[in-house]
Amino acid sequence: MNAAIQQLNNAFSLIAPEAVLLAAVCLIFFAAPFLVNERGEAPVGLRHRWGCLSLLALLLASCVWWQSPPVTRTLGPFVLDELTWYIRGLTLTFGAILVLLHWNQADDARSAESHACLLAILAGVNLIAASNDLVGLFVALELVSIPTYLFLLLPRRDAPAQEATLKYFLLSIFSSAIVLFGMSYLYGATGTTNLSGIHAAFSAASDHRANPLVAVATVMLIAGLGFRLTAVPFHFYAPDVFQGAPTSAAAMLSFVPKIAGFVALLRLMVPATGAEQAMNPWTMTPAAIPLLWWLAVATMFVGNLMALMQTDIRRLLAYSSVSHAGYMMVGLIVGMAHEHQKADVLATVSPNSVSGIGAMLFYLAVYGAMTLGTFAVLIAAARTDKRIESFDDLSGLSRTRPAMALLLAIFLFSLAGLPPTAGFLGKLNLFFAAWSQGTVEGQESYKWLAVILAINAALGAWYYLKIIGVMFLREPINRSQQDTVIETPSLIAAGLCLVGTLGLFFLPGWLWVPIQSIMP
Repeated sequence: MNAAIQQLNNAFSLIAPEAVLLAAVCLIFFAAPFLVNERGEAPVGLRHRWGCLSLLALLLASCVWWQSPPVTRTLGPFVLDELTWYIRGLTLTFGAILVLLHWNQADDARSAESHACLLAILAGVNLIAASNDLVGLFVALELVSIPTYLFLLLPRRDAPAQEATLKYFLLSIFSSAIVLFGMSYLYGATGTTNLSGIHAAFSAASDHRANPLVAVATVMLIAGLGFRLTAVPFHFYAPDVFQGAPTSAAAMLSFVPKIAGFVALLRLMVPATGAEQAMNPWTMTPAAIPLLWWLAVATMFVGNLMALMQTDIRRLLAYSSVSHAGYMMVGLIVGMAHEHQKADVLATVSPNSVSGIGAMLFYLAVYGAMTLGTFAVLIAAARTDKRIESFDDLSGLSRTRPAMALLLAIFLFSLAGLPPTAGFLGKLNLFFAAWSQGTVEGQESYKWLAVILAINAALGAWYYLKIIGVMFLREPINRSQQDTVIETPSLIAAGLCLVGTLGLFFLPGWLWVPIQSIMP
């Protein structure tokens, strides 16, 4: 017992940024009740103090993160490598943008708890990236899920918000049970919960490919984590939840769970990174790739075709989120296949000039900038008495608020994958990664995956351009300058996302080059 405690103490340095965030969570939960009276009333402007405290916590965690070098260190249940370092930077950066989006979404009496839940969610995502054990990975996944229930409900207590929270709550519990079921089979097949130990056990076994426990574990883990990715057929909660949830909560759901899901899949399906790459194929990869291939195709087509039929902006963005999950799954599949080939001495290795996993991680950052930017504009351009929900709410926006219309158009162009935006480069990297993998003999299916990605990118452009047409070609409907209120935090968030969306197109190398070292 003493040795285990000592090991955990030594491992604390590997999770110092998450410790800062969780300390801030505890502080907010402890202090908040003392600032609200018995009638649930709080001082006017209290939400600004909690927003500043959340940004300060993220700044401190960022300083700790920046000072920790991205070198591979493994100690007990935690691992620190290039992937962990990158995901921490991504989460802390976009976490600050989410704090700005959520600044005025909750009233003064409820803002403390909702900001604390957001910080806990961000800490959970980072712990997923740092996990080297099945138990730690599951706890980190739950640290993302449980605060999300409160984050959906706290800003608003009306019927749509309660319905959205209940749907997400029930389906999230179901997905967690499936993940845990898959992990139990993985433990049963190897006798250990340590990911490095699981990899070693599979590499040493001579009959590991025929083990039915591995096949069951693979299917269950992909199904459970597919809920977080909003991958088809685990996506059906998304439109209803996006429609009923507060705008800042919908923004968080569109992006943060995707980081959690893809990073968890990377840790489970491609556990060795960089210098740790094993000389034996990872056991779960051959079973996972065909399943993920079909899931990616279904996710892209269902997301885009359903989005074409929507008239509600939030439901449209929900299906858009589904389709972008399919795009990122293409990068994951290609990366898994390439890593499997490198480990298999009998396989022909693809001359892959574009890393599939690198393309996925790059697109994850690009997607965060353009989708959070879109939600930031929806918050900033909303009327005082009504949030933006239908196309009519955006009619003639270019005449009443031209700057907001231009901002939203840029983010929609990026989501559609049109230059000169980062969305164009992101989709192009995914296409080239899949196409180059398909040039290897026996891997022609990846060329089809690249073609399907291109077709779906064209389908997606239609409904994004339709929104732009509504803003610039229609007359305003019941909208005037007097109906709006200045949302300074959301405007700042939209400006930051604009810098990322355009900056990553003109200067992509500062992010693309470091990503290549994560999975060479």
